[in-house]
Amino acid sequence: MLELKNKFILAPVKTGYSNGTGIITNKHLKFYELRAKYLGAVIPEPLYLDKGLRELPTQIGIDSDDKINGLKKLTELIHKYDTKVIAHLNHPGRMANPKIPGNYFISSTDKACESGGAAPKRMDKEEIAQAVQLFADAAKRAEQSGFDIIELQFGHGYLAAQFLSPLVNNRDDEYGGSFENRIRFPLQILEAVRHACLLPVIVRISGNEMIEGGIALDEMIKFAKILKEKSVEAVHVSAGTVCSTPPWYFQHMFVPKGKTWEFAKQIKEKAGIDTIYVGQINTADDLNILLSEFKSDYISVGRALVADPDFIGKYINKVRGNIRPCLACSEGCLGGVKSGKGLQCMVNPKVGKEDVVYEEADTSKKYAVIGGGLAGMEAALTLTERGHDVTLFEEDKLGGQFNLAYLPPHKQTLKKILDFYFKEIEEKNIKLNMTHPEKENLSDYDGVIIATGAVPTVPPIEGLHNYYWAEVLEEKHLPAGKRVAVIGGGLIGTEVANKLLAKGNEVFIIEMFSEIARGMEMIERKLTLKAFKNSKIKIYVNSIVKKIENDKVIFESNGETFTINDINLIVMATGMKSNNPYADINLGKPTYVIGDASKPAKAQDAIRSAFETAMML
Repeated sequence: MLELKNKFILAPVKTGYSNGTGIITNKHLKFYELRAKYLGAVIPEPLYLDKGLRELPTQIGIDSDDKINGLKKLTELIHKYDTKVIAHLNHPGRMANPKIPGNYFISSTDKACESGGAAPKRMDKEEIAQAVQLFADAAKRAEQSGFDIIELQFGHGYLAAQFLSPLVNNRDDEYGGSFENRIRFPLQILEAVRHACLLPVIVRISGNEMIEGGIALDEMIKFAKILKEKSVEAVHVSAGTVCSTPPWYFQHMFVPKGKTWEFAKQIKEKAGIDTIYVGQINTADDLNILLSEFKSDYISVGRALVADPDFIGKYINKVRGNIRPCLACSEGCLGGVKSGKGLQCMVNPKVGKEDVVYEEADTSKKYAVIGGGLAGMEAALTLTERGHDVTLFEEDKLGGQFNLAYLPPHKQTLKKILDFYFKEIEEKNIKLNMTHPEKENLSDYDGVIIATGAVPTVPPIEGLHNYYWAEVLEEKHLPAGKRVAVIGGGLIGTEVANKLLAKGNEVFIIEMFSEIARGMEMIERKLTLKAFKNSKIKIYVNSIVKKIENDKVIFESNGETFTINDINLIVMATGMKSNNPYADINLGKPTYVIGDASKPAKAQDAIRSAFETAMML
């Protein structure tokens, strides 16, 4: 059993905060310190074992002794809170990043990942021994750096899993074929790490790779029994593979919550080994269920602690306040890392800026915030927290257009951020005025924040009179069994089409560019387009609508004219433009334009824009 002060562990979320040297930076220290206080253990991001095996150019390394001093700073800092530190050691094999110069690619196979990546070299026995030695050397450095526990990554489609998986491993030697042969390499890693250091060892596995022919639960139960016999302290049970099933690997909102918990439960009960539960654990109710119903030994929380560093502190009543919710959207955490900006968060604008000190304002002032969407609500909250007197004006409904964002299929989790803001505004007694203020109504304020969002842009199409925008997603407008033309196939048009299809409509997307779903988060985009393949949808790209004639939509594509007949409904999704009704009005006081009112963008940008502006005032 792991000797932790409680059952809660920070999962190894990639940060991308290194400077390219692999050495711990001040950003790392601040990020982990903020989250370490109320946890039993922290697993920093995966540590690369060799510079040629990086997943990110900005990953933390444990490949050489020059990393030890920085890693010591990290472990000593976390130990101040009586929190243990776990070194997550991972060899990506064929999943090393092909865009990083100098990376090399080896595997149990010579087959590349079917979703892309470099073709690996099939490892010979010498290369297998070298890979095992990399783990042993890293384990020694982890012990020298003050880590308390080693975690070996044997899941998620990385190198050890490339040997374990019957789908990937096509060898005919003693490392391939039978279950006993496929587990040989991971067990050699375990044995070498055991000899290299005295630290307890836990193992991360995919309970199921969620792909036919891949790693399945029955073999993972057998494997967990063997790991227990070899004195592994616990198995950390996740799902999926970074190659074949990334939505499961990332525990995206499009996959059902709780599946990984069931895998962990089966392994715990049938293998008799302590298990660490993980996967979309982002509400207090989730923790209650895992503790009471699943009798979990340990609970690993990742992105929920990105969204709110005090998630566990609030749950155990050590910190006051509402939990800022993780939406399982991958928008900021995955998108930020992939883009090279480092870990960010859609709902938490402080992520990546943990080293910035946020203080109350020197002087309390009176501010009017006009517009109650995400940007307006974030601005009102941040200004209030800094000691200002705030009135939030909203003439329609708090939440603005984000009230439509959670209506497409699989996106219900987005509603949680609205519920958070509504509760915060109520509890912090922010004055709410449900009107649109004229200039004279703003005379008493020291400053005005314009957060009036954006409105749809509608091109001048001959015969276009009756149409919907995204409000068609609302139940009162949503058609069923109709023929619907969606003009515009960007983010909004694609999401609207997906919802219309779910209601049995026949949908026609007409998009002027060469592809649809531009700007959509990559996992959502992939799954949405995959769902389209077997649906009643026709997509026309490089096409421009020229005329609406009764129930006909006439458009041009590549110099030819086409007509779609018998259209019952038209949805216009041709873009957005900023809406600032005060643009030409001199309000006679400092005025700040934020969110979509400044420039149409994503929800994360609106929240961050609001926060950063409010922090300056």
